[in-house]
Amino acid sequence: MREEISAGGVVYFGNAILLLRKYNGDWVLPKGKVKNNEKLKEAATREVFEEGGVKAEIIKYLGKINYTFRHINESEEMVNKTVHWFLMSAKNMDCIPLKKEGFIDARFVHINRATELAKYDDERKIIVKAIKEM
Repeated sequence: MREEISAGGVVYFGNAILLLRKYNGDWVLPKGKVKNNEKLKEAATREVFEEGGVKAEIIKYLGKINYTFRHINESEEMVNKTVHWFLMSAKNMDCIPLKKEGFIDARFVHINRATELAKYDDERKIIVKAIKEM
């Protein structure tokens, strides 16, 4: 089984949280793989900017989540993924989805709606934790 480390952000502006919509309709938080010699904070900031076009500042570490999935490729290998989440603040609500990564929409959603829209339970839980820290 392959190990994979990612980092991402629960990015807020006022009382809204950044969510990205994938081509299949799922709403998710921005996150991605940590590159070689990259710190978790650097990866989270980079991924938020790459996937959502948002420049954000890290406020604090929120925690990590772990899950296992089958990679969709020829080998269909199992991947054990750890995602480190940070609470992040944006200076404005400007955002642009990264289409080449399969994101068709990026928007700041009211905090009450963000937990309803988020596709995955673990991301909903990290959003709830972030809201308490905002």
